[in-house]
Amino acid sequence: MELFCLGLNHRTAPVEVREKFAVGAPRLGQATTELAALAEAAEAVVVSTCNRTEYYLVAPDAQAAVAALETRLLEREGLDGTVSSHFYQKLKMDAALHLCRVVSGLDSMMLGETEVFGQVKQAYQAALAGGTTGGVLNRLFQRAFGVGKKVRTETSIQEGATSVGNVAVDLAEKIFGHLKDSQVMILGAGEMCRITAQSLVSRGARSIFVTNRSFDRAEELATEMGGTAVRFDDWQSVLAKVDVVISSTGSPHALIHRADVENVRRIRKFRPLFFIDIAVPRDIHPDVAEIEEVYLYDIDKLQHLADDGRARRQLQIEHCEQIITDELVKLNLPGM
Repeated sequence: MELFCLGLNHRTAPVEVREKFAVGAPRLGQATTELAALAEAAEAVVVSTCNRTEYYLVAPDAQAAVAALETRLLEREGLDGTVSSHFYQKLKMDAALHLCRVVSGLDSMMLGETEVFGQVKQAYQAALAGGTTGGVLNRLFQRAFGVGKKVRTETSIQEGATSVGNVAVDLAEKIFGHLKDSQVMILGAGEMCRITAQSLVSRGARSIFVTNRSFDRAEELATEMGGTAVRFDDWQSVLAKVDVVISSTGSPHALIHRADVENVRRIRKFRPLFFIDIAVPRDIHPDVAEIEEVYLYDIDKLQHLADDGRARRQLQIEHCEQIITDELVKLNLPGM
């Protein structure tokens, strides 16, 4: 049996390609079962975040399995062979090293970011519950989580690290000058939205409205942030009065379209409206940006802000890489 990884991320594929392969958290278990069948693999885990989708598998012949999987994925999504250029392949030890780098935040848009650790853990738990892991992937993922914790404990890789949510708030503050007089709508109530909301409150946002398909979760986050929960069917009415919309839901298609904004422009008196879409697939249709007073940033555009402070943490990468290598040597895992 051999270990391999097939994936695409923010470095190899634009958001319009990544969103076609994105898997929402509720579907991780099902997607992993489907993946194992597609690749005819003995073990499988699907990792899907706003910046990547990766398939970790164990099969008798890694080279043959990865080629078959890539072909079948493209066929399933109705895509031609040109999309293949966005995929990367990692075999055996390279796949194990890559997973550890991902969990440690070394392969993220924001070097040292912490959200990815929890996202990979959630993906592994879904696969474990679905019965698609075995001796190789169980040992590998458990060791990767230990490595990630050690990297963050023994290095300064997180120094100055900023989550996608915090970067988004930085951007909003740069455009508006300050946020203390701004009203904000959070579309979604997951971890990314919670972190973003916390940052907004810390910057002095005047009003925060939280809407989510589950109203209970919207109420929970709104209470935590001192904001107001809004039923999901009513978010359009809130759009008429807010200055900033930050969206990160698990919707498989766009939720906000140009017509939604056009409908409230006159009520808003054509005031600037700032959208930050940190969801993959995107929550906000790109044509929203065509409206004159609207600013729209998706996850890829945030890359430019992610470079801030990167140099300070770059010095820690060599130390982190050595920790990863040393820990994987100890693992002595078959299939690597």
